[in-house]
Amino acid sequence: MILDSSTLPDDPDELKRIICELQDSHAAEVHLLQEQVRHLYDKLFGRKSEKSRYGEESPQLPLFDMPEPDPDAEAEETVEVEQHTRRKRGRKPLPDNLPRVEIVHDIDEQEKICHCGAELSRIGEEVSEKLDIIPAVIQVVRHIRPKYSCKNCENVAEKGPTVKVAPAPLQLIPKAIASGGLMAHILTAKFVDSLPFYRQERQFDRLGADISRATMCRWAMRVAEACIPLKALLRQEILSGPLINADETTVQVLKEPGKPANSTSYMWVFRGGPVRAPSFYFQYHQTRAKGVAIDFLEGYKGVVQTDGYAGYDFLDEKTDVAHLGCWAHARRKFMEAKKARGKNSKKTGGPDVALQFIKDLYRIERRAQKQNLSAYALSDLRQKEAKPILEKMHAWLIKKSMHLVPKSLLGKAVAYALNQWNRLKCYIDFPFATPDNNLAENAIRPFCVGRRNWLFAGTPAGAEASATIYSLVETAKANSLEPYRYLRYLFERVPVAQTVEDYKQLMPGYLTPEMLEEVSKVSLV
Repeated sequence: MILDSSTLPDDPDELKRIICELQDSHAAEVHLLQEQVRHLYDKLFGRKSEKSRYGEESPQLPLFDMPEPDPDAEAEETVEVEQHTRRKRGRKPLPDNLPRVEIVHDIDEQEKICHCGAELSRIGEEVSEKLDIIPAVIQVVRHIRPKYSCKNCENVAEKGPTVKVAPAPLQLIPKAIASGGLMAHILTAKFVDSLPFYRQERQFDRLGADISRATMCRWAMRVAEACIPLKALLRQEILSGPLINADETTVQVLKEPGKPANSTSYMWVFRGGPVRAPSFYFQYHQTRAKGVAIDFLEGYKGVVQTDGYAGYDFLDEKTDVAHLGCWAHARRKFMEAKKARGKNSKKTGGPDVALQFIKDLYRIERRAQKQNLSAYALSDLRQKEAKPILEKMHAWLIKKSMHLVPKSLLGKAVAYALNQWNRLKCYIDFPFATPDNNLAENAIRPFCVGRRNWLFAGTPAGAEASATIYSLVETAKANSLEPYRYLRYLFERVPVAQTVEDYKQLMPGYLTPEMLEEVSKVSLV
């Protein structure tokens, strides 16, 4: 803005030029502000899902929301329409593994006689199935140990004790009333179903049991302490695999030394290990410093996949580590730019072209997954089809970056993709890797959902305990184990585990669903 009119030139043409420059500058600033407002509105009131409105798998094309082609695009866009499949009607049958209770509704005996006098013969039956549920039942398991003594030796002390009794069974929490089954129920409710302890306290009260939230909290911390050897083995499993996914999210800890109650701490998650038996490791830390990842990955050689957080930049300097990026984060930024353009904007094409490139890359991955390709076949497919798409997109990004306002959402999206390009493109070289870091994000999402309910952790020790339980629960889920059955199986056997091999046999990757079928019965270990 010009504040002193005496500095203006007297030449009319020069004045016109200055006015035009001011108008262009003002228009660009207004456009950026409007874009920011639309972006803010979308964050507050828009759809939270990142999926396409019509779904990635749907062959249906939008009728009134067709993206306009980018005038700078070189290649003609092709649309693949999958073959239409007929929808199956009717209700799904109830699972065969559920127990059945049969109730026979028969006619009276006199009605089984025909009007001609002959007895009716049974020719079949009509069956309808209804789901029923029995509410939770709390029971007391009494551990009875008979005591024996010799009446002839009652007064002979030198011969040693005359009373014999079986040794007390080892318990998950010594001297506590909680059994392994009760703890499995409590921890499944909180760490799988996101039910805080204070709500469970009310449920137990309705069932006739007085279990306070403070008691459940103490139990949970003692259980987590008993499972520390398992968590250490999970870390070893992760470091042994060819790929590690890493992510982090915030958590509030009230009584953290040296920090106010409203400060932010972090929960880190690492995923890895054998491809078919992955493990998860949750780790609480006061900060988001890169030292957490450095310490965890010390000595690791292989592939690490992360988002664009600068705390992972040290991986690019390690010669024995391949650092992969996340296409989901890159796509998210282009989606934000697309949503912020406004429906009446004439500037179309930029975000749509980038999103189409990314959609083509994921289409290749879906096709490979449906065909269940081997590692060699997947690598060959990516080199033949994905690599040319990546090369075209990179050229488009470089060309587009020369004509964009850096502060605009599209400018930021293009800059992010270019800055991350070396990480984004190299997933095609590793058949066990996916284009994005969703494997880690999906594991940390249940923690985020639970955080909305229990809001915060009371102490660092509580946050550490939560990290241990989440590690076990998410690893069980990743290995197709039902969390409650696994935790009950684990809690009934941890007290007698002594060696590393004993603990290893309790890890989710070494178990199958069939091995957990009998855990609903009371175990008298």
